[in-house]
Amino acid sequence: MAEARADRADVSRPPSPLQFTALPTPQPGEVPELAAGLRWARLPLPFILNHVNVWFLDDGQGWTAVDAGIESPDMRALWEAMLAGPLSDRPLARLVATHGHTDHVGLAGHLVARHDIPFASTLIEWLWARIRHADSREPPKPHVAKYMARNGCDAALVKRFASDRSTFSTALGPPPRQIERLHDGATLRMGGRDWRIITAGGHSEEHASFYCEADHILIAGDQVLSHITPVIGVFPGEPDADPLAEYLASLDRFAGLPEDTLVLPSHGLPFHGLHLRLAALRDHHIKRLDRLREALDRPMSAYEAAVALFPRAMGDGHAYLAISETLAHLHRLRGDGLIVSALDAAGVQLFTRR
Repeated sequence: MAEARADRADVSRPPSPLQFTALPTPQPGEVPELAAGLRWARLPLPFILNHVNVWFLDDGQGWTAVDAGIESPDMRALWEAMLAGPLSDRPLARLVATHGHTDHVGLAGHLVARHDIPFASTLIEWLWARIRHADSREPPKPHVAKYMARNGCDAALVKRFASDRSTFSTALGPPPRQIERLHDGATLRMGGRDWRIITAGGHSEEHASFYCEADHILIAGDQVLSHITPVIGVFPGEPDADPLAEYLASLDRFAGLPEDTLVLPSHGLPFHGLHLRLAALRDHHIKRLDRLREALDRPMSAYEAAVALFPRAMGDGHAYLAISETLAHLHRLRGDGLIVSALDAAGVQLFTRR
C-alpha cells in the first residue's frame, strides 16, 4: 500500500524535465528486464523513503545483484521468492554494494552467507557498515550526547534519538566478513558489460557508482536521485566534517558523462536527463545555503537553524537528520567564509552571519 500511495503522489508533482522509463514500476517480487541482461527490482522499506531499487545483472552462470535491502523476515522472504521465481534460471552468484547504508546492505551478510557468494564494496563503506552494526548493539556513546548538546539539543531530544535508534538497529544485519575491494576508476565486469567504478563522497564516505561506457548506463546509487536529494549530513563520528563540499564536487565527476546516459537511481525511477538533474541538485543546495544564511539574523545553534530551514521535519520526528543536514550547510557556509561560529558559555556552538 505504501508503494501505491507513493506512485499516486508522483502524479501530482510538477511536470519534470527528466524522461522516465516507460517500464511499469515493478511490484515486490517482480524483476522485469530494463535492458539486455539487466533487471530491476524494487524492495519495500518500512521508512518514510519506502523503497530501494536493486539491479540484477546476468553473468551467464549466475546473477550479480547490486544492493540488498534491509535485514527483516519479510525481506528475506522476498529475496527467496525472487530467486525461486523470476530469477530461478540461475543462482545468485555475487553481491555488489553501492554504499554501506542500512537500506543498501542491511541484508548483505545474510545473502552472502546463505548463498556462499563474494561481496564487493569499497573499503570505507564496508568498514563503516561494520562500525554502525557494532555500535547499534550498544548503548549510545557519550560522544553522541556531546554532539547533540553542542548543537543545541535538549535532554528530551537526546532521549528521543536513543529510542529512534533502537527502532532502526535491527534493520542492519551483520555485514559480510570479507570483501572484494572496489577501487575508483577500476573496471568491474557485470552482466556482460564493463563498468567503470566512480567513487564519491558527501552522502557517504566512499559511495560507488558504476558507468557502462558502451551502453551509456549509470548505476547511480544514492549519488544522483531523480526527485529527491540524498541526505548530506554531519554526524557525531566526524562532527566538524564538510560533506556538502564533497557532494558538490562529486557532481562534477558525473557531468562528464553523456547527456543520453540512462540513470539507474537507488530510489525513484530510471531516467534520462543526467545533466539537467545534476544542475538541479547543485541549484537546490545553493538555494538552501542562501536561505540558511538569510535566516541567521542572530547567533543560532544548529538546532535553531534547523527549525528555520526544516520546520516540518523538526516537528514530525526527524529532528536528528534535519540537524545533521543543517550542520552540513552551516559548515559549507563557514568554509566559504560567509559565517563564523563560536562556543557560548554553555558549550553550545553558535553560528553568526558575517
